[in-house]
Amino acid sequence: MKSVFFVSDLHFGLQSSEQEKEKERRFLNFLAHVGAEGDRLFILGDLFDYWFEYKHVIPRGYHHILSGLGGLVAAGIRVEYLAGNHDFWLRDFFPKELGIPVHKDPISVVLGDKKFYLHHGDGLALRDTGYRIMKRVFRNRVNIALFSFLHPDWTAAIAKASSRASRTYTSQKDYGETDGMIIQATKKIQEGNDFVIMGHRHHPLLQTIGTGTYVNLGDWLTHCTYAEFDGRTIALKTWH
Repeated sequence: MKSVFFVSDLHFGLQSSEQEKEKERRFLNFLAHVGAEGDRLFILGDLFDYWFEYKHVIPRGYHHILSGLGGLVAAGIRVEYLAGNHDFWLRDFFPKELGIPVHKDPISVVLGDKKFYLHHGDGLALRDTGYRIMKRVFRNRVNIALFSFLHPDWTAAIAKASSRASRTYTSQKDYGETDGMIIQATKKIQEGNDFVIMGHRHHPLLQTIGTGTYVNLGDWLTHCTYAEFDGRTIALKTWH
């Protein structure tokens, strides 16, 4: 089989214009590599730092990224999107316009003869009840409909302020071995999964747990890391 690629936490729209242009250039080159070497790509959340779909409006500034993803699909590469904590308001643009299915909850897949459990990683902190409540509020259809009555410029400003506040809050918490993510990974491996892959924490990690492997994909704000599965083993790599 050809390679399967996994990437998460690019957070397009967060950094300065110069940083965004460089990250976009790198990501488009990465997509070209996926098209040449692979046949499947999983995006495990937070491709954008903010994304809200109106019925006829989507955020501006991401034309090249969306075209790159659409080009992969047109070339026969299967791309799937697993929603992260910055993706509460994904609606039908990705599946209808790009042919990319969106999963709003963790998924299990079989690739080759290996079992994978894929999760963005949010909501696993053992004592983070506040976030789990907030997640339900943000995903509530009534709240989404009410938010959509605001002008797009207003919603973007509100979302960016919320994103900054959330990043300040979560940067002080541990979502790793001592607080949920590896605990969840251990459980899923004990249930029979060969690989557990997550993002969210922005710290790349590949760790053997029992008979399986846990991978945290890191991010593209600092590390530019991704995972590649060749049909037998998985590797955590850095895109240069």
